[in-house]
Amino acid sequence: GTMTDSRDGQTYKTVTIGTQTWMAENLNYETANSYCYDDNASYCSKYGRLYTWAAAMDSVGTLSTNGKGCGYGTTCSPTYPVRGVCPEGWHLPTMAEFETLITAIGDVAGQKLKSTTGWTAHRDFINEDAFAFSALPAGVRDYYGGYYNEGDDAYFWSSTEGDSDYAYSMYLYYINDVANLGYSDKHYGYSVRCLKD
Repeated sequence: GTMTDSRDGQTYKTVTIGTQTWMAENLNYETANSYCYDDNASYCSKYGRLYTWAAAMDSVGTLSTNGKGCGYGTTCSPTYPVRGVCPEGWHLPTMAEFETLITAIGDVAGQKLKSTTGWTAHRDFINEDAFAFSALPAGVRDYYGGYYNEGDDAYFWSSTEGDSDYAYSMYLYYINDVANLGYSDKHYGYSVRCLKD
């Protein structure tokens, strides 16, 4: 299916996997503290934007109050689901919701979530995109504003906080076939995949 973001008119593919309906493309809604890879607009067209965790959570409370105050250097108590930067009717997935996705897909979830094109090749893995999630290797924006790993890695913020400085994400590497779950510095710029309420 598809959905259109009423805020800016952009249309996104959607896909239902198990009991969840996901955006099948990275969010490309421009906000403060969101970036195009290498500060080049053509990468936003290709990959969507890279958001700090505070931007992904809508910590200033522009769109909803559920993630208000969730930024760097502070712990917060969001009200779930957190709409965050997502369109109305969608939300930033929790770590548990990413776990549900990975469980629904089963073994070699990374290989089955990755787009069949755009990734650095690895002789041991062939990306299948078996569920039309079409994860793309948008790379990362680091703490200092540098960009790296385009073509190699994909990172997706969750709405689950680790502590005052870290939050959880799902990440995919070209070099293996798993979907990894872990935590990262909230300053980093990662992709966002929204989940239907």
